[in-house]
Formats: sequence, structure tokens, C-alpha cells
Amino acid sequence: MKGVVFNLLEAVVRRDYGDDTWEALLEAAEADGAYTSLGNYPDDEMMRLVGAASAALKLPADDVVRWFGRNALPLLAQKHPNFFTAHKSTRPFLLTLNDVIHSEVRKLYPGADVPVFTYDTSSSDVLVMHYSSPRKLCALAEGFIEATAGYYAEEVSLDQPECMNRGDHRCVLRVAVRKPGA
Repeated sequence: MKGVVFNLLEAVVRRDYGDDTWEALLEAAEADGAYTSLGNYPDDEMMRLVGAASAALKLPADDVVRWFGRNALPLLAQKHPNFFTAHKSTRPFLLTLNDVIHSEVRKLYPGADVPVFTYDTSSSDVLVMHYSSPRKLCALAEGFIEATAGYYAEEVSLDQPECMNRGDHRCVLRVAVRKPGA
């Protein structure tokens, strides 16, 4: 996993829980915490940090990962505003994940292993996203989707009828986006 992901985790933990909490998570996860954005680090190290946060906060690991996605995306939007300003709402942004966003991520962070999405756009009300990644971090995708809707001042309903973490061969995210009050 690219160091930039660890950097984002550190930033949101320090911001929301303080420096001591970050240091405690590193200690509990037996991680040294010296992450460079372009560096590559074992996926297991991220999962140990998530496990340490899960234990400290008494929350399921998926809730921690979802929280991370919701809180990391605004930092990404500040750092890479052009990814977001090219769109007026959540759905068109999500449809660019493979071809634009992840393509640019690979340029910025060589060697980045990003998930692959396929889409069913047959409904104008619900975007169906098929998520594939050996990391099975669909909760991170959920958090990113929720935060993306927030960025565009929209509301999102999200459900996941299929999930690799429940034994399915892929994750299916059903995303319904609407303007508040609509």
C-alpha cells in the first residue's frame, strides 16, 4: 500500500484524536510510523493500524475504515481539487474513478494498486458499482462515496447487497444520490 494512504490516516487520527492517540496506535500495531507518500508498505501494516484503532475505539474495523474514508477524502479534495471541480455532482465523479482518478493516482504514485470498478448505469436513480480488489476495503470505498456526496452538497443512500468480506466474489455498491430536499 502506498505511503500516501498511511499519511492520510495519520493526518485524520492526529486531527480528530490527537498526537498521543496516533503514537499509541503505532505502538499497538508495532509500526514505526515513518511513511513517505511514494513509499510502499505492507497491506498488513495498515490492517494492524486499523485493528489497533478498532480496539481503542471499541468499533468494528469496517466502521474505522469507513470513518477513515469519510475523513480522508476532503484532504484529497484539497490536495487535488482538479479531480473534483471537473464535475458538478457525485455520480459523474464516481464514473471517472477508473479512467481518470485512478489513472492519475498511478501517475502521481507509481506502483499504486488501486481497486477496479465496473458500473451498471441503466438506472438514472441508482448507480450500481462493482468493486474488485484483493484488499477487500469496500468500507473505504463507502466512506469515500459518502464524503464525495458531502463535497457536492448531496445526500447519498448506499447499500451493499454483495460483499467479498461476506464470501461473495465481488462487492456491489448501490448508490442513490439526491440533492437535499429533493
